[in-house]
Amino acid sequence: MMEKYELQKLRDLPIEGVAERLGLQVRMHKCLCPFHDDRHPSLSFSVRRNTFRCFVCGASGGPIDLVMKYLGKDFRDACRWLADENNIILTEYQPKEVESPKPFDASRYERFFERPWLSDEARRFLFDERKLDERVVRWCRLTSWRDRQGVPWLQTPYYDREGRLVGVQNRNLVRGATPRFRFPQGAECGIYNLPVLNRLREGDDLWITEGCSDCWAMLSSGHKAIAIPSATLLSKNDVELLQGLSSGASPFGEVGGAPSFHMYPDRDAPGERLFQQLQRVLPSLQRHQLPQGCKDFSEYYVKRLGVRG
Repeated sequence: MMEKYELQKLRDLPIEGVAERLGLQVRMHKCLCPFHDDRHPSLSFSVRRNTFRCFVCGASGGPIDLVMKYLGKDFRDACRWLADENNIILTEYQPKEVESPKPFDASRYERFFERPWLSDEARRFLFDERKLDERVVRWCRLTSWRDRQGVPWLQTPYYDREGRLVGVQNRNLVRGATPRFRFPQGAECGIYNLPVLNRLREGDDLWITEGCSDCWAMLSSGHKAIAIPSATLLSKNDVELLQGLSSGASPFGEVGGAPSFHMYPDRDAPGERLFQQLQRVLPSLQRHQLPQGCKDFSEYYVKRLGVRG
């Protein structure tokens, strides 16, 4: 059972960004309607109301409705798809008698990351597909497990600046599986790889990536990096942290030189939108262009290794 605040996060996702994630080509707040034989763009988007409407076939609604209708999913699966695509944490289980979410129980998960174990599926994903440096996998303390049905999962810990476990992300390693991600109740999965901030020195480059996979690739390239799920999902504390770094404040409140911020936006409209949102928080953020044929840095990293090999 999802909480009201979780549903509101999904309903607040920019409608045009959701359409683009679905593969629709949005131009001037319009696109061809996928729900009838449309030859001229008749599906219109209202950014102010965050809705879509076709004035020919009558299809209309918000972000969740668009996913339901376009992908043929029911309400619950559409919400799960939106959450997976935007790294939004949904409650896995919430007893009816509990009115507010329980806090994250770090003690339940800490032991899994003391001696990480990687299944064959996890090794294929991390080393064969993603070509990651084994030192990065150890630094990030990635581990794996299987559920009662034998489904393999990759488990990613989220630590705060002081190294305390604050959240866990579970990634389904079965291709096309739903859900793709799961988060324990109360997990705080905002900015990823915060402990790297403790290693920053004056004038260092700090790369900002979207999602853990791009962060692992950037770290494997020899750069210091953090990852965010989405600029629209940054908490007030996360924004204050980034602004503090930009002003030259260290992670522990001391004043020093500010790092140089860099980013490779994904080669799509949501990626460009994310960069622009982050640049409002970090005015000095420098944009780097991915080459044609690479949709994100992870893909660029793998292709670049292939060329070198």
